[in-house]
Amino acid sequence: MKPTEYTVFQSRAGDRNDLAIPGAKAIGQALARRTGVSPTVIGSPAPALNVNWREELDAALPALRAMQSRMHDVLASGAISIAATSRCAVSLATLPAVAQHHPAACVVWFDSHGDLNTPGSTTTGYLGGLALAAPAGLWDSGLGSGLGLDRIVLVGQRDLDPFEQSVIGEHGMAHIGPAADLASELRDAVAGRPVYVHLDCDVLDPGIVPTDYVHEGGLSLEDLRLCCTVLARHEFVGIEIAEFQYAWQTDGDPVSPEFLLDAVAPLLEP
Repeated sequence: MKPTEYTVFQSRAGDRNDLAIPGAKAIGQALARRTGVSPTVIGSPAPALNVNWREELDAALPALRAMQSRMHDVLASGAISIAATSRCAVSLATLPAVAQHHPAACVVWFDSHGDLNTPGSTTTGYLGGLALAAPAGLWDSGLGSGLGLDRIVLVGQRDLDPFEQSVIGEHGMAHIGPAADLASELRDAVAGRPVYVHLDCDVLDPGIVPTDYVHEGGLSLEDLRLCCTVLARHEFVGIEIAEFQYAWQTDGDPVSPEFLLDAVAPLLEP
């Protein structure tokens, strides 16, 4: 049985508010209660900047490089990586390491968005919207790439802009919508490959967990658990859980991540 390494990212990475850093910390604490293992913490909290992607990336790069170094160490050791990554932009650092150490693995990207924009195509300037495109080689973040578009399985996207739709269509990327036969389509798309999972909590239907973005028509917790059950039958490389916010609003009561972890438990439990 492979060992498991736990990591919590605690720096800003394109944050628009200050709720995801404590959200990642809460996930790390919940995992520690379940496993008895304290996670390795990368970075230190800082207030959200909420500025354009270039300024956000420049501010985040030191912590992102530290996170990438941690991922290289974990994956090179042969361990499974379980990480709470606060924001999707942290994938700029994690996915190139996954691509290097597990070149046969596919990345299953659970998200209401594609995050396939480039600096030239983005209409929002939001760093998180560029998070998958750079590891896939569509632009240079300074953190590397190596993840072929044919190795990406998109699940749950329902807010795709025309540029992202064109990328998906032109490259024949696997895209499983929320209304699909999730189990069978996911199984077919993965096609027996090793699996690394990115979970943006806004893939879920609004009101299930606190997230920055809200889009109707998402997955239920049971849908997510079903998907994780399917993926658990494959060689499992790791999972990163992003965009879980600590509360529904600033200064609100904390929300437990336990029910979210219950849904992904098929991947967390040997």
